[in-house]
Amino acid sequence: MLELLSNPAVWASFLTLVILEIVLAVDNVLFISISAEKLPTHLRRRARQIGLMLGMLMRIILLFSISWVVGLSEPLTNIGGFELSWRDVILIGGGIFLILKATNEIYHALESDHSAPRKQQSVFWLVIAQIVVIDVVFSLDSVLTAVGIAEHIEVMILAIVIAVGVMMLFAEVISRFVEAHPSTKMLALAFLIMVGLVLVADGLHYHFERAVIYVAMLFSCGVEALNLIRSKRTKPTGAA
Repeated sequence: MLELLSNPAVWASFLTLVILEIVLAVDNVLFISISAEKLPTHLRRRARQIGLMLGMLMRIILLFSISWVVGLSEPLTNIGGFELSWRDVILIGGGIFLILKATNEIYHALESDHSAPRKQQSVFWLVIAQIVVIDVVFSLDSVLTAVGIAEHIEVMILAIVIAVGVMMLFAEVISRFVEAHPSTKMLALAFLIMVGLVLVADGLHYHFERAVIYVAMLFSCGVEALNLIRSKRTKPTGAA
């Protein structure tokens, strides 16, 4: 371990991996925050913490099963010249689930009656189950990224733990912000639909550069930030 700490290449891969893991975890945090919003206030924080911890454990377990994870990319069957692997099945299934979930949330935000009472405990475990499903999909993508960047499993695990720790610190802030601003929630749901489409495309072997997607997301966030600033400045004038 001391030899790893004295190796500049290891530090470079570690820092790169931490940044990438944080970026990849943003999608997960958005999904967890929006899912937890359905719960009573006193259960939301608990659901977010459990969701992020499950995501971290899932990534670490998959890292120790790396040969199995790599094997998921091996062709399972051939359909008209298209080689389908278990990784493709997971990505396609997870992407479709994410699209349906985000679309359903948008529908309920626009059309549903929010005055109906919610069942606390049953909804809580339903939310956790949904988070576990998405954790599996995002963990697979995260682990494959980690393996491509770092060579030592200790470095990968430490980077994942730090990234999840950072997201746990900011999850509460992100969740409150999304809850307080309906337009931001719509933007987050649109991001989740886009991520779902990218996952399905990846499963169908159509690769989209993640850098382009995240630049588009940052640009959209910048526009939304300007709208929020403008609405705050025009509120007093409108009230008067």
